[in-house]
Amino acid sequence: MFTHKYLKSKTTMYQWLMLLSLVATPLFYGCAINPVTGQKELILISESAELAMGEKNYLPARQMQGGDYIADPAVIAYVQEVGQKLAAVSDRRLPYEFTVLNNSEINAWAMPGGKLAINRGLLMKMDSEAELASVLGHEIVHAAAKHSAKQIQKGMLIQGAVLAANMAIQTQSNNQLTQNIGMLGTNLAASMLNARFSRNDEYESDHYGMVYMSRAGYDPFGAVRMQELLLSQKKGRDNLFSNLLSSHPPSADRVAANRLFAAQLPAGKTGRNEYHRRLQSLFDAAPAYDAYEKGVKAFAAKKYSRARSLAEQAIRIESRESQFHLLRGSALEQGNNKNAALREYKKAASMNPGYFQTHLKLGLLYDTMGHKQQAKQSLESSVALLKTAPAMQKLGQYALHDGNMNLARSYLSAAASSNTPVGKSAYSELLRFDLPANPSQYLKTRFGLNEQGQMLVAIKNNTPFPVSALVIEVRSATRYRSIKLRGEIQANAQSTFNIGKLITAEQLRATRVRMVGATLAK
Repeated sequence: MFTHKYLKSKTTMYQWLMLLSLVATPLFYGCAINPVTGQKELILISESAELAMGEKNYLPARQMQGGDYIADPAVIAYVQEVGQKLAAVSDRRLPYEFTVLNNSEINAWAMPGGKLAINRGLLMKMDSEAELASVLGHEIVHAAAKHSAKQIQKGMLIQGAVLAANMAIQTQSNNQLTQNIGMLGTNLAASMLNARFSRNDEYESDHYGMVYMSRAGYDPFGAVRMQELLLSQKKGRDNLFSNLLSSHPPSADRVAANRLFAAQLPAGKTGRNEYHRRLQSLFDAAPAYDAYEKGVKAFAAKKYSRARSLAEQAIRIESRESQFHLLRGSALEQGNNKNAALREYKKAASMNPGYFQTHLKLGLLYDTMGHKQQAKQSLESSVALLKTAPAMQKLGQYALHDGNMNLARSYLSAAASSNTPVGKSAYSELLRFDLPANPSQYLKTRFGLNEQGQMLVAIKNNTPFPVSALVIEVRSATRYRSIKLRGEIQANAQSTFNIGKLITAEQLRATRVRMVGATLAK
């Protein structure tokens, strides 16, 4: 039987019990007054943590969803104007922020702390300023009434780790693929975007959202019209509505309740003409975005000539949109016209320097063309906005080439956390130089005695690659020796080695074993 050797990095049962006791403590002290409803509620996430979560995750969430829409800055300015009117009459003072995402999907969302976004696609489906106010008011309530924070809290309670909320503010989680490109450190942002609010939360947001609309002077029936639109789409097949319908599920009961409540509120501004006047450029560009979406589908189907043609059609209608140039550049690159693709990527990056994808495309193309310094600069600009596995791998390779092992380890470790082919490749590169230097980080040992009193050492290979050239150090109270072990250990497997020396159980207790050498098997 083995005597286990617990590593300092492992969490012991005692530590888990301490963690759970800390988690349980706020159950007795976490009641607070909901600033919107005035009701007492159990709140385990502090306001400072709530604000920090929203602040930290607002940028990556926007980057993941296409970045901010900036082709016509007047569009965001208008949305912010309406949003701030509603924020001014809300029941909770927060550092509210409003943006428009460059995304054709019909969606809007709120993060903890008052960080809100509405998609370009939803703006193009609405017909009046009152309808815009209804969506923004609804999302303001989600933030003001702490619905978003409570959804995160609920998930952490299920996992038994409410303390992770505060940890998430200071550290990034690099464990999960969020998109095919291998976005890193976006777990919490993704969970916020995918929050599914309770029926009660939705009714609260409907109700108080209309209250805020009325306070700000808007027609509350704008909310009814939006609910009717969503309910009609629920019965249809428009996939662009899928996220909004799943996170804010409409129902006939909600429409009826909203209509009844709207009739009790004062009449207000509809603002149909104002809405169309202020967003005229967006409506004029609708055919361009339709062509672009078709181009994206053509590109995914490897119809690169068709994708390029549709991108050019979109550019002729709306020349200020960087995504159209990204698509045209991607099609040109697939056609091996790298110089023309480079020009398109440069143009996209100059038009929208605040979107990671423009810099990522430019950096990776520079790399294939042998322009390493320009590639490095572009990739660094990309990861400053959103960390992705391809960018982090390339930057790790550059650091390795320059002899900066610590920086290479940092970049490649981050890239390796992505569950993608790029992530696996980065992990292999990391192991080739880091495994020999730090074998105990990847190979774990435990040891004991067999029935004959011989010492056995079990080594667990925690990597997805076979390892060999194994060397252990066995240290007792009076001496130590280095032992080379024969054979290799397969990926994610464990092997046991008989050291052969007869020792007593008392001597075993004074013995320590650690890995001092290993390489990837050839």
